[in-house]
Amino acid sequence: MSVWRFAKDFTSVPEESRVTLGEGDTPIVRSKRLGQAFGLNNLFFKLESCNPTGSYKDRFAFCAISHMVTAGQTRCIATTSGNTGAALAAYCAAAQIECNIAVVEGAPIGKLQQMMAYGANIIRVKRFGTDANVTNDVYATLQRLGERDDSALQISAFTYSPLGMSGVRTIAFELAEQFDTPIDHVFTPAGGGGMTWGVADAFLDWRELERTDYLPRVECVQPEGNNTIAGPLRDGEERGQDVECTTKISGLQVASVYDGHETIRACRATGGTGHLVTDEFIWEVQKRLAREEGIFCEPAGAAATAGALQAAKNGLVSGDAVSVALVTGVGFKDSSSIEAINVDRDCARIEPDQLAARITG
Repeated sequence: MSVWRFAKDFTSVPEESRVTLGEGDTPIVRSKRLGQAFGLNNLFFKLESCNPTGSYKDRFAFCAISHMVTAGQTRCIATTSGNTGAALAAYCAAAQIECNIAVVEGAPIGKLQQMMAYGANIIRVKRFGTDANVTNDVYATLQRLGERDDSALQISAFTYSPLGMSGVRTIAFELAEQFDTPIDHVFTPAGGGGMTWGVADAFLDWRELERTDYLPRVECVQPEGNNTIAGPLRDGEERGQDVECTTKISGLQVASVYDGHETIRACRATGGTGHLVTDEFIWEVQKRLAREEGIFCEPAGAAATAGALQAAKNGLVSGDAVSVALVTGVGFKDSSSIEAINVDRDCARIEPDQLAARITG
């Protein structure tokens, strides 16, 4: 299937303006060990890390840049903690659109290198992404620059880029088609909340379109150090909250509420709730995904799985429930976290006659 089939408001984009790199239609893999270790007998992973630039943000970039081509816009103004920038840089390169990206201060070098490889102009801004006031000021500046006739502001949040974010909704439509039996829970990581809102809202639309009772509970997972949405959702609040972000999980460092209020509404409408997990547990799950499931992801890509496992441990999810965790980004995105995983491994340099002994012990 193609992403554009399910992207809301995409019928106005002529086929010749669609800038595609083969995004979407990502695989579903059943957990072999990790789910059962926590009492989840039907845990599945949707590998959004298999998208062209290594994250689900390619769905956003596909729609965002295709709309820019249709409108004749030639300058992309963007912000990112990493994955959005990499995706936009790639699709801008494919469309020959100038790409300018303001990057959060703590963005991993691997993501910066990927953006630069595509030719993007990137600027790292001090305290951006961790300080709510600085973050709001940066967004205001970018909005002003994006109002020029030849430009478009592309931020992966419905508040700023609803046309681009329509591509993220396609995750839900794909899941609905990929499973023969109903899904009970879909666990999604949240920074600003856009993906979680998009998935929840799309499932609500799917129920209406198909005239069915099918409706997975969309579960919002955040690090404890970025509790803008998950805590308020869990506690029955109607609105998200700005915080001083302390999490070290790249990609989930969004101190200000942008899509948070609507994310709470949409998740609650599906019957889902919020889950807060520690950075340490996310890193542990990232390692276990690699070692026990063969899934190589960045820390943010492991957050949804961490939420699912914690929910199972706390008795919030039935052991027989069909649960899907979104693996949102590939491991190459965050080299420092991979170095931490590999602290118990080495890559020895040996003489040829030592090889057999090294293998057989």
